[in-house]
Amino acid sequence: MGRRKKAGPFDFPTRVEDAKLRDRALARLKHLGVRLPTFAELAQPDRMAKAVRTALADIAPDEPHPLNLQRVHWFNDLARTGRVATPVHVELPPALTGVKARIVVVLGALFPMIGAHKVLAAYACLAPRLVSGRFDPTRQRAVWPSTGNYCRGGVAISRILGCRGVAVLPAGMSEERFRWLERWIREPADIVRTPGSESNVREIYEACATLARDPANVVLNQFREFGNHLVHVACTGAALSAVFEALQDLDPALQLAAFVSATGSAGTLGAGDPLKQRYGARIVAVEPLECPTLLENGYGEHDIQGIGDKHVPFIHNVMNTDVVTAVSDRATDELNVLFNTAAGREHLVRDRGVSPEIVAALESFGLSSLCNVVAAIKLAKRFQLGPHEALLTVATDGASMYASERARTEVRRFPGGFDRRAAGEVFARHILGASDDHLLELDRTDRNRIFNLGYFTWVEQLGVPLAEFDARRDPAFWLGLRERIPAWDAMIEEFNRRANVAPRP
Repeated sequence: MGRRKKAGPFDFPTRVEDAKLRDRALARLKHLGVRLPTFAELAQPDRMAKAVRTALADIAPDEPHPLNLQRVHWFNDLARTGRVATPVHVELPPALTGVKARIVVVLGALFPMIGAHKVLAAYACLAPRLVSGRFDPTRQRAVWPSTGNYCRGGVAISRILGCRGVAVLPAGMSEERFRWLERWIREPADIVRTPGSESNVREIYEACATLARDPANVVLNQFREFGNHLVHVACTGAALSAVFEALQDLDPALQLAAFVSATGSAGTLGAGDPLKQRYGARIVAVEPLECPTLLENGYGEHDIQGIGDKHVPFIHNVMNTDVVTAVSDRATDELNVLFNTAAGREHLVRDRGVSPEIVAALESFGLSSLCNVVAAIKLAKRFQLGPHEALLTVATDGASMYASERARTEVRRFPGGFDRRAAGEVFARHILGASDDHLLELDRTDRNRIFNLGYFTWVEQLGVPLAEFDARRDPAFWLGLRERIPAWDAMIEEFNRRANVAPRP
């Protein structure tokens, strides 16, 4: 197979580049019965044809079935088989947070196949390549570098689209991630374990560079893929707007104080751009205290899996970020125990007065979700937010992905056992004791300092041209990116028209 010119970070497919390759993809997806959803449909699933919605009723949400692509959105119900008008969310009461502000968490665990919202980002990175003739599912492998759920989402999308997906992730990630991958990959070699854990992103990049020497491997690097940013602008932004406006309908005085999100690849942070534009919300980036890259130009190891990757992602709109704060992995580890053990839940219900329904919902909060919640509490305290001010955040995945981590924390931190007394101490330390320390309100100097920090990864190490690196400093650049979405949707619609796939169970 011929070697295509290497794509740069701004080399967006906006037209069919190779008709023969596109036609091979068409034939493969037609054979598999795959219809690709548009970005507009994933932002507003009611746009999907009634025939699609009807056919979905017979499909289990975790099957590698083509129709499950139509569930890659925020509007799934609690059973993950139906659809809701407003995304499922949990409003955490003051009894649980210790603050008066309304902290609202939208649940990513309801996404299909992987139980995490990263499947949305994976689809957004691969679909434009397919419909433009830039990726051949019959001959090429999709390589998914990740420290969290993105590689799982990529493997799931790859399997549905009939191509090989290769997961590249640190060997120190949770056992549950590897067990899931082993069930979904085609061959054992499709899991590439790199040295280290969450913060070891350079090792991931080095492994991807080796794989990329073979033109049969296409690396979809979430840290620099603008499809990752744009799908959260279009789809996650729309979902969060629907949640906020539903709350505002009940409380017209309600204001959106902030959108809070752990950094990770910075894809999810992109949802803050439209929220800031529409409602004046602050955009708050959260990272591990043990690896305070944005906060202090720092580094270090930590265990909040899926975030804090020791560099500034290329797709982070740094100049639009308002606050940076840090949360310790001790807080997330111990809250994982508090929220997911009998003793911890008993403490919350009996001693704190939290409703059993809210306590039951906490199983939908994974480690980075807990980080987001603690960060929201810190922000509420810094700005003294009240009951008519909302903080929106996301639970990117659920606690089921971290049972092994929880067991290790119990042994390491609570050798005498975890009882209601220990639960009370954890609650007092990490919820009531959460303060506004390690929180920086950014001015232009701070934003430039963080932006410039990315130079060392993207220009010096990975060879991005300086002009392209600097272009992202201009707000007009990020607004201009949004023009790609209707162009991609038009290509997806034309692809579907040519494939002429009817929904089938």
